[in-house]
Amino acid sequence: MSIVVAYAPDEFGRSAVEAGLAVAASRGGDVVVVNATRGDALVDTKFAGSSERAALDELLAASTVASTVRQPVGTDVADAVLQVAEEVGATLLVVGLRHRTPVGKMLMGSVAQRILLDATVPVLAVKPGQSVPL
Repeated sequence: MSIVVAYAPDEFGRSAVEAGLAVAASRGGDVVVVNATRGDALVDTKFAGSSERAALDELLAASTVASTVRQPVGTDVADAVLQVAEEVGATLLVVGLRHRTPVGKMLMGSVAQRILLDATVPVLAVKPGQSVPL
């Protein structure tokens, strides 16, 4: 059983990784963390640089769950996450959610919303500070 986690180097991404690891530890399986970028900006704050990647690697190493990290560059972040989920035969997707206003969603889109709507497997949406139902 593979669990794919959509990751950004912030509290929401960390919560998603922690939830993915908890589910994988309780149900068995591995975790594939996807930190994707469109690659169309000089600086993408959602793409983990070396220090953020080191912190992510440390978090994953502290777990007994087998894990890998993928950092694809493509035209759409949600599509990249969904493609990895399909490639590894994921049984669950985990994504961190933040509150956004309706106008904010309309103007900027939402990777989490696209994942929730387009995923062909169950999606666990988590917020920082909430416990994960196992």
